[in-house]
Amino acid sequence: MPNTPYLHVDLDRLDRNIRRVAQWAATNDLALRPHAKSHKSPRIARRQIAAGAVGLTVATIGEAEVFADSGVTDFFIAYPLHIDGQAAGRLGALADRARIAIGVDSAEGAARAGHLVGRLGVEVVIEVDCGHHRSGCRPSDAGLVATAAALSGAKVAGVFTFPGHSYATNAGATAAADEARALSVARAAVEDAGIEVAVVSGGSTPSLADTRPEAVTEVRPGVYVFGDAQQWELGTTHPDDVALTCRATVVSHAGGRAVLDSGSKVLAADKAAFNTGGGRLLDHPDARIVLVSEHHAVVDMGGAPLPPLGSQVAVVPNHCCAAVNLAERLWIDEEGGLRPWAVAARGRNS
Repeated sequence: MPNTPYLHVDLDRLDRNIRRVAQWAATNDLALRPHAKSHKSPRIARRQIAAGAVGLTVATIGEAEVFADSGVTDFFIAYPLHIDGQAAGRLGALADRARIAIGVDSAEGAARAGHLVGRLGVEVVIEVDCGHHRSGCRPSDAGLVATAAALSGAKVAGVFTFPGHSYATNAGATAAADEARALSVARAAVEDAGIEVAVVSGGSTPSLADTRPEAVTEVRPGVYVFGDAQQWELGTTHPDDVALTCRATVVSHAGGRAVLDSGSKVLAADKAAFNTGGGRLLDHPDARIVLVSEHHAVVDMGGAPLPPLGSQVAVVPNHCCAAVNLAERLWIDEEGGLRPWAVAARGRNS
């Protein structure tokens, strides 16, 4: 039994979440390319692919390298990469053993990618902004970016967007509608430039249920495998489906509250504007984490009795992706007891 605090995964819930979204994608005739930054675990990736995922979305070249080492053969690095010589070499090595596509969102970036990795077989996908306002060109400019990529020798696979503004209260449907409009304009712009569009990629966990299947060919949710307190509070994950929790020990009752041995170095410090605390307790829905320091979390139990000193509670982190990236391993209930699964892509941030 590991010492607390540690991240625990309920395998039955994990598999149920994987099956549910895979079945939804199949029913809607969509390719599912889950974002592996949420779990960073080759063992979980293999379960997703076995359930029908066509490949993985990753955040970095390093993540792709880790999953390629485990046998995955199809990747989309869904960010606008700035390619230099070192990155080109790494992408070329990956392209020797897997299909690789990368994001670009400017004519300059597209041309650079084409010159450096186009001949290596690395494909590009044009990112457009549908309302999140992080990265991505204007949808109407997608044709210009695609043309720059094609003229420099890159194969253009299609267009993509991230409806990240779905991470707000009651925003999923609006974000999905914005996604559909942006991708429609972007696709038309690329096709008007004489370039075929094979991939139209979107999707996030909060907007997934409202995704318009006619507007996309693939979806890239990530958090759905675990769920977290953000999804719980947005109403996109039921607490009965939360698969990842931090097992923490009650170490104090100071001030009439439960003090846990799990702080920001385990739970991460993420707290969205809509989050009602620093995390939730899975078995105490009225409780809230009201203070998070490096090694402690203070819980207002919301009227429930204080858990006994020395007892363990299941904490749902606000953001599972950030919590997983802090852990070296996930602990899984398997036959014979808890077994560690490596968070193999942890820290692969470049």
